[in-house]
Amino acid sequence: MKKYLVLDVGGSAIKYVIMDEEKNIYERGKVPTPLDCLDSFVKSIETLYHTYSDVSGIAISMPGMINPEIGYCFTGGALTYNHDINMAELLSERCGVRVTIGNDAKCAANAELGFGSLQDIEDGAVIILGTAIGGALIKDHKVLSGRRFGAGEFSNIITDYHKPYDGDSSWYARNGINGLLLHIQEALGTEDHYSGEEIFEMANSGNEAVLKGLNQFCLETAVQIYNINQIFDCEKVAIGGGISAQPLLVELIKKNFDEIYNSCYASTLPPEIVVCEYRNDANLIGALYQHLHQ
Repeated sequence: MKKYLVLDVGGSAIKYVIMDEEKNIYERGKVPTPLDCLDSFVKSIETLYHTYSDVSGIAISMPGMINPEIGYCFTGGALTYNHDINMAELLSERCGVRVTIGNDAKCAANAELGFGSLQDIEDGAVIILGTAIGGALIKDHKVLSGRRFGAGEFSNIITDYHKPYDGDSSWYARNGINGLLLHIQEALGTEDHYSGEEIFEMANSGNEAVLKGLNQFCLETAVQIYNINQIFDCEKVAIGGGISAQPLLVELIKKNFDEIYNSCYASTLPPEIVVCEYRNDANLIGALYQHLHQ
């Protein structure tokens, strides 16, 4: 069975696995992400490839606006040197094997589409609640890139029309990880910092103030799911990110969505709200799926 070098490039580390076509993982590890220049980045990938030179191809997930058909990086997110460059072509020339590259959030959606909670749908959405809001739209059982490869970039949706020029009203600020902390601090009347684990420990213990803050966080998430569904008519919406492992989070999102839907004259049917099956390995598995099916 063929094996592949699969990489998930993040702002601090490149996670890598050797994986076969059935998602079996033979080895895994991580190396620091070079932040200085393109040449350092390419050399890091090349070194990994030569360590495992029996692989049949390289599949990569990374941040930025990317054409997945040819692996062209228009932008690279925090990796500013990945700008207007055909990264897949460059790496293929250096390593001598086929290379595919996809946006990280879209790779996470591919994992659900190919192997996870969205295998049975044609149209839907994936929302990743992380540092920012990762997102992807699925049309006709394919992740939708958009004409300019920005479809499903939910993070910068404006949530308050009174403050259209204020980044604090962007969806990532309200429902990213920092937004969760902000809601809890407001509810508790404190500036103390809490981890996600501490927040959900307090909520699951019945702390009423924390539950109030968490419910507001989930209400705002549900509003945006409602809006996305009004535009895109989703069969399912899959929620991912580390905090999606908390049953209470998904329970409150569903409760708030149902209350919104039942109080409005919605012109679409409600989607089924589900949890992403893949979390820490989602980008890796989705990158492999894209490599195998592109």
